[in-house]
Amino acid sequence: MSNIHKNIEESQVTISQLMLPSHENFGGKIHGGYILSLMDQIAFACASKHSKYYCVTASVDTVNFLNAIEVGELVTLKASVNYVGRTSMVIGIRVEAENIHTGAKKHCNSSYFTMVAKDENGVGKEVPGLILDSKTEIRRFLKSAHRLATKKQKKYQEPNFEIEKHIHELKNHKVTVAYRGHI
Repeated sequence: MSNIHKNIEESQVTISQLMLPSHENFGGKIHGGYILSLMDQIAFACASKHSKYYCVTASVDTVNFLNAIEVGELVTLKASVNYVGRTSMVIGIRVEAENIHTGAKKHCNSSYFTMVAKDENGVGKEVPGLILDSKTEIRRFLKSAHRLATKKQKKYQEPNFEIEKHIHELKNHKVTVAYRGHI
């Protein structure tokens, strides 16, 4: 499958859902966990549509809830394949909420889900490449590649985290160390 490349538009997915009182948290806003569940669903749909395989969530990067979502608002999630590796894909997701009475829209969050294509035995499957045909697509691909490279560098910088090397950093935080054992 390595010779196959697809346009990003072929795999894009958009879903909209009206926010109901059953989605509400104790603060009267839409529960963040519910929105995360919708984001995971659309990431799965987009990745599976691109790869033609079952896909699993490997990681989620940077979920910042920028604006609260109200009951009665129409939430729209847009997903796009931003990057592909051999078996993995980075799916960019944008969440917007719209007041259906006024038409006012607000950006609620953006996030990046890394999805991995699997066969029926759970073995990673190679995914199609991407055809990048706009500056936006090139920018998203390169930014995702950079995020992944940075993540890999951090992962291997210190395989066995040693408290002794970092204990002094605690003085810059709002903590009291009550631990009395040997560090």
